[in-house]
Amino acid sequence: MTAAMKPGRIDALDPAGLDALLTDDERSVRASIREMLDRSVEPNIAEWFEQGGIPDVRGLSKELGALGVLGMHLEGYGCAGMSATEYGLACLELEATDSGLRSLVSVQGSLAMYAIWRWGSEEHKQEWLPRMAAGDAIGCFGLTEPDVGSDPGAMTTRARRDGDDWVLDGRKMWISNATYADVAVVWTGTPEGVRGFVVPTDTPGFSAPEIKHKMSLRASATGELVLDGVRLPASAVLPEVIGLKGPLSCLNEARFGIVWGALGAARSSIEAARSYAIDRVQFGKPIGAFQLTQQKLVDMSLEYVKGYLLAVHLGRRKDAGVLEPEQVSIGKLNNVREALEICRTARTILGANGISLEYPVIRHMNNLESVLTYEGTTEMHTLVLGQVLTGQSAFR
Repeated sequence: MTAAMKPGRIDALDPAGLDALLTDDERSVRASIREMLDRSVEPNIAEWFEQGGIPDVRGLSKELGALGVLGMHLEGYGCAGMSATEYGLACLELEATDSGLRSLVSVQGSLAMYAIWRWGSEEHKQEWLPRMAAGDAIGCFGLTEPDVGSDPGAMTTRARRDGDDWVLDGRKMWISNATYADVAVVWTGTPEGVRGFVVPTDTPGFSAPEIKHKMSLRASATGELVLDGVRLPASAVLPEVIGLKGPLSCLNEARFGIVWGALGAARSSIEAARSYAIDRVQFGKPIGAFQLTQQKLVDMSLEYVKGYLLAVHLGRRKDAGVLEPEQVSIGKLNNVREALEICRTARTILGANGISLEYPVIRHMNNLESVLTYEGTTEMHTLVLGQVLTGQSAFR
């Protein structure tokens, strides 16, 4: 037996040695986020999920801001300016705690803040980004509508000019952070094409009623944006972009975080299932000693390893400035789909206990049903890749 084959040399929680792919700085960022989550969130997250919200979301937002997590991959304006891979690792740790928490951070940093950072005026950036990075202001992102999901070009929300002002009318649906947001980035149709607007949520005519009766992402507040004659000055429009390029660029930022985040839910479920299989005794021995249980654990671990390798590869490409949107689709499609299957398999190992919130598995499984749909459904990302492979568009 060689030294490399000696028992105990391989970590059961990291059998492929994935940690060696990371730099010391990346491990340090991951550790600081994990410490904060273990201290402030893990003891409460199952209760928050069950009761349907985070009681002190502003306090938690400020704690995340103090850690540098909000808009952490953006430069300047109080943002941490960390790498894409470091941001991905943060998303993984956040979603290992709960997808709703990662959604709070993703919507804040990769959608609302990124839209202002990439397409906003200097006045927009100075007014909002430092406060949002600190967690003193919360943002949301209005694109999806009640009758328009995967086809944003069909949106019916409209902005019309009235003198020097803009007047917005319409509805947006399934908007994370909506009910407590201080600012909304809202995308509307205009005579010149799709435009984005920076909308303070205390503007007359704006409201954000909460969507109730969810069985997924329960720790994340979801609302509808109602725009009834919302009057904004000309300066409210994002000046640097016209067309769907604007919102789609933001979605691509958020999808990159999901590539990593879904792995967090998968890792948490694998760890719960492995621990349970070692401790749970049936027929006179731990269920982890049975071949079928071991096959489940091995299959889950293999898919996690493959997803992690893909995420690191995409992270390195993003840091090098060569990551393409279609490559993000590869990661989003594969990693969320496989993470959901991992959670479902982990649930079977836990048996009846798998549906209890005493364990994280059913919570992760329910949450990932939403993650599978938002930021591009499985079907949409499949067609994106199908077009790459064939040169033929099958969207219409």
